[in-house]
Amino acid sequence: MITAHAVELRVGARVLLDEASFRIAAGDRIGLVGRNGAGKTTLTKTLAGETQPTAGQIVRTGEVGYLPQDPRTGDLDVIAMDRVLSARGLDVLVRKMRETEGEMASADADTHLAAMDRYPKLEERFTAAGGYAAESEAQRITSNLGLDERILAQPLNTLSGGQRRRIELARILFSGVETLLLDEPTNHLDADSILWLRDYLKNYSGGFVVISHDVELLSATVNKVFYLDANRGVLDQYNLGYKAYLEQRETDERRRRRERANAEKKAGTLLAQAEKMRAKATKAVAAQNMIKRAERMLSGLEGERVSDKVAKLRFPTPAPCGRTPITAEGLSKSYGSQEIFAGVDLAIDRGSRVVVLGLNGAGKTTLLRILAGVEKADTGEVIAGHGLKLGYYAQEHDTLDMDVTVVENLRHAAPDLTDTQVRSVLGSFLFSGDDANKPTHVLSGGEKTRLALATIVVSGANVLLLDEPTNNLDPASRAEILDALKNYEGAVVMVTHDDGAVEALSPERVLLLPDGDEDLWNDSYAELISLA
Repeated sequence: MITAHAVELRVGARVLLDEASFRIAAGDRIGLVGRNGAGKTTLTKTLAGETQPTAGQIVRTGEVGYLPQDPRTGDLDVIAMDRVLSARGLDVLVRKMRETEGEMASADADTHLAAMDRYPKLEERFTAAGGYAAESEAQRITSNLGLDERILAQPLNTLSGGQRRRIELARILFSGVETLLLDEPTNHLDADSILWLRDYLKNYSGGFVVISHDVELLSATVNKVFYLDANRGVLDQYNLGYKAYLEQRETDERRRRRERANAEKKAGTLLAQAEKMRAKATKAVAAQNMIKRAERMLSGLEGERVSDKVAKLRFPTPAPCGRTPITAEGLSKSYGSQEIFAGVDLAIDRGSRVVVLGLNGAGKTTLLRILAGVEKADTGEVIAGHGLKLGYYAQEHDTLDMDVTVVENLRHAAPDLTDTQVRSVLGSFLFSGDDANKPTHVLSGGEKTRLALATIVVSGANVLLLDEPTNNLDPASRAEILDALKNYEGAVVMVTHDDGAVEALSPERVLLLPDGDEDLWNDSYAELISLA
């Protein structure tokens, strides 16, 4: 259980949350909602104990499982399955048993005998810790999250960002903790895994807080909603399911408007009457009382919600280029003995639109990294055509320097812009005042997405490589980027699970991985998008 009392959160001079008190107990399934940048990620980090509140107190009883938007593990050489098992401390025993099994096959007699003596003791400890049943449970969870035995046997450093995130989600679900804090848990999941996660959360006996822009997930799982109002710094709490919350919020807003209109009308009448009476000395006191009464009437009103701001996004006017600005020939990539894809050929003509589809782990992100020059192919080459200017959006925000500020990241992307121009661009992406000077590593997933898109906007790119560009975005920001996609005149190669993003792209061609088959786009491929 988590109890928060008078918690205040600040970033610089900005108040994200002002004296909020609440409780998360067993059976509380809470949807934490609000626009990008409202402070949802900061709040969950604070609840998890990764940062401290500016004021107030947070008390945790029992263990907490926290899934951040961009999980970073210290040791990327760890085997994926061992990372999952480490949630219950079983990874060390499994590793020792695996090593001992190898020694049991040794030709050296002493090594063989020592291993034969050691293995039963390790197995006894493993069984006493619920090892075999726990291992079976871990395999069931990982399988339902689209992680097969091949992926689980690999070191984390050979996996894509999406695969590593699913490993972290599996680890947290396997941990058996009492309270879950999940920040966008459906990112990088295919349709089947999302359905399984919905059912898992619906039946979860502990308490959880989930941040998600997946309306169906919220509608199916939560029984309470916390709305973090970015304009007021207030956490509104609703003991309702998500659909009922939306209806109640609209009802509350209509009531606020009605009450304000009535009060303003009455206060206006009082003030007008007071103005007439002020000139007469005998009625000056009565006039002053009327003014005070009018002020009390207005001060007692709940403030109306201010409409959330949305970043105004337009992709750049493409710089001039040749007919085929980028070509890939015979690309292949393997991690260790595991081949990801082979024989990929792709020619991107000026203004063309290509969507890359394939199951999780098929190499979609890796292909975009190779095209962007971030990673090298094992074979083949990427050929830059005349005038090529790339704009690369990475789903893990790898293009951002996390150690510098927001404004410094944009200056790196567009060194020729003046300070005024830099501030203007950042302002249009909702980074104004102190927000522009925040360290990039403290940004929420949605804020990092906006900053990464801002660097593309100033790039003048004529070929965009977009890897899940709508992840972490609230509905209004997502609509903005989809509109920008529709109107962009350059070439686009995109990886996405988002049906709406593909519809906005209106692709001409599809590249299927890992086989590298290319085809003209037709509607029969649409059903593969959410599965990819």
